[in-house]
Order: sequence, then structure tokens, then C-alpha cells
Amino acid sequence: MNGRRDIYDALIVGGGPAGASAAIHLAQCGARVVLVEREKFPRAKLCGEFISPECLAHFRRLGVLDRLTGAGGAQSRETVFYSRKGGMAAVPSEWFGTSPALGLSRAEMDYCLLSRARHAGVEVLEEAQALGLLFANHRVCGVRLRVNNEEQELSSLVTFDATGRARHLARRVKARDSHRAHLVAFKAHLENACGAEGACEIYFFPGGYGGLSRVERGLSNLCFIASARDVRDCRSDPEIVLRQIVMQNPRAALTLAEARPRTPWLAVAIESFGRQEVAPSKGLIAVGDAASFIDPFTGSGILMALESGELAAAVLGRWLPSLRRGKSYHSFTNDYRSSYNNTFNARLRLCAWLRRLLLAPHLTFDVALRLLNASERLRRGLAHATRRATDHAPIRLSNVPNS
Repeated sequence: MNGRRDIYDALIVGGGPAGASAAIHLAQCGARVVLVEREKFPRAKLCGEFISPECLAHFRRLGVLDRLTGAGGAQSRETVFYSRKGGMAAVPSEWFGTSPALGLSRAEMDYCLLSRARHAGVEVLEEAQALGLLFANHRVCGVRLRVNNEEQELSSLVTFDATGRARHLARRVKARDSHRAHLVAFKAHLENACGAEGACEIYFFPGGYGGLSRVERGLSNLCFIASARDVRDCRSDPEIVLRQIVMQNPRAALTLAEARPRTPWLAVAIESFGRQEVAPSKGLIAVGDAASFIDPFTGSGILMALESGELAAAVLGRWLPSLRRGKSYHSFTNDYRSSYNNTFNARLRLCAWLRRLLLAPHLTFDVALRLLNASERLRRGLAHATRRATDHAPIRLSNVPNS
């Protein structure tokens, strides 16, 4: 084993938007940061690839706005929800910002963010597998890695689990009850999809829903979630699931009739949505989907990842001088939990309620969608509530020079 025992202020495992956001913000305020990523970027990622207008302010603060808006993505001026029986409701992007939403592949977005992290001073290790956690004095103090077929140990004051729904680090200290996955998600880039120009379309069908949005190179991203039972009945073939399940929605049947995949299908099982433990152990905090997996129909998954990374960096920025002096982690952990709860809990509770409605028997949902379409005030209020933080003053990063 390599005896390397570098001590970082923050060690972040996972190079998606949550991990990269936290890394960049911390590096910009003077923290010493290392980011560990299992894969080599750019890489495809299962995601709706819908970047809501609020994300653009985050990109500006992260220093990647011009590059991402110039990467050839497609603008989306509205999101239109289609029920199984013909009902529909539209949510204009202008409700959330002055710019349209953006459809851009995760391969492009994540690569840009990781490159920016390097430029900001983050040490980035790609193709590095986290093998286990390091402990000292009953706290997580780093990670044991395999890089280039060699094992290394990296030590840190705080370790971030940014490994997504898998929660690779958190599960090592706080194993979650094992649940059988009831849903399966699929994603591919398609050609010849004929969704409306400038619109992200959401289709509801028995047991699930899917989203179609245009991305770069004239392609469309289709990402859908289906019942695991239906997937098994379709021999786990995404093309069969698409034709037999997704296209029970009449709008999906129209827009996807001539569509063909240009990329391989990606698939992942989904155990649950909603909140997880955000501070599973002293010295270990979770961000992004590792902390909470918000329902994709909100179109705010990438936004929430960027928000949670920035929030975690802000809280650590406040406590880093104390942690460097060896002070207790208790106050830091409580501050992060409280800040996270105040920012995200209300929207997560609302999404849980909406999920039950959206997957209700078709007549119930169809009536609800028609009511929403008839009331712009109600539609606007619900849309904002799925992504709006509480009204407390935003947390500002403090300047934290290296000691």
C-alpha cells in the first residue's frame, strides 16, 4: 500500500454536479480539496439532462456559465405534462428565471464542471475507486482508494459522500435497510423524436413517467421510470418497455413513433425517493442524491445537486478554522443538518405528496391535471414550491486561507 497520507480540508468522493459544486466553492475560498471520481470523464450518465433556469446563477458563481451555455445545448421555454388520458398542463421556464431552461448532456456538463474544479485548484483523481473509510478517534478521517492498481490513503478533516443514489460511503457507516427496487429508470439519446420545439415533455403512463427534452447535436434525451414488474414482463428490454408501456401515453406514442436510439440504453434500479441521513457519521456528510433523491418530474434534480454542494461548502467554510484547530465536530454537523433541513425539507415533503397523486389511478390524476391547467396561480405556486428554498438569508462563504 502506498503510504501517502496527505491531509486535506475536504475529500469529495463523486464528480457529479454536487461534488464538483462543493469542490469549486471550497477551493475558491482557499480550502485544500481533493475530488475522487471512479470513472474517466466525459462519460454518459442516466439523467433527465434538464437544466432549469435557476442553475444558470450557480454556473455563473462556479465560473462555467459561458462555456455551458455555448456548448450547443437546446433551449426549453416550457415544460408540458401529459396525462394518460389526454390532459395537459404547461409550466413556462420564465417563471423561474430570465433565461430558458437548457437541455445539455451530463457528459458535457459534468466534464466542464470537473475541468473547472481542476482550474480552481482542486486536486482531481479520476478512475479512482473508494475501497473504504478511514477512522480516527471515532470519526471518519479519510478514504482508502485504489488508483492505477495501487492503494492509497487520503486523510481529510471532512469527507463528502457525493456518490449519488448508491451512497457508497454512507452505507459503510450507516447501512440502510435493504429494499427491493420497485422502479427501474432508463435513458438514451434519440434521433427523430418529434417533441414540440422549445419544450420539455413529461409523459405519465401506468406505473411511471418519462421526460423528453432536446440536447446538443440535434438529439433528444429520453429518460423514463417504469414499474420493475412491468420491466420484468418486458424481459428487461428498454425498447419493449418503451413501445408497450411508455407509449400507452398518447402524446408519447405520437412523439416517439419514429424515434430511434443513437446511444446505448442506460438503466438503473431505484429503491426510493426522498431524504436520507445527511451526516451519517462524524466527519462524513452527504450531498446531492446521496443526501436526497428528489423526484425527476420536478425538473430540479441538477439544481438541487448544485444547491446542496454550495450549501455544504458554505457550512464547512464557516467551521473550517475551528476544525483545523481540532475543535469538536458536533457544532459543524448540527449546523449542516439544520441548514440542509431549512433549505430542502419543505420541497421534499411536497414532492412526496405529488408523487402519490401523479401515480394515482388515471382518472384521479387526469382530473387533477385539468384543474392545474385551469389555474395558473395554482400551477405556478406548486411549481415554485418544488424547488424554492426557505426565505432565510443565503449563506455566504467566508474566506478561509490555508493555515
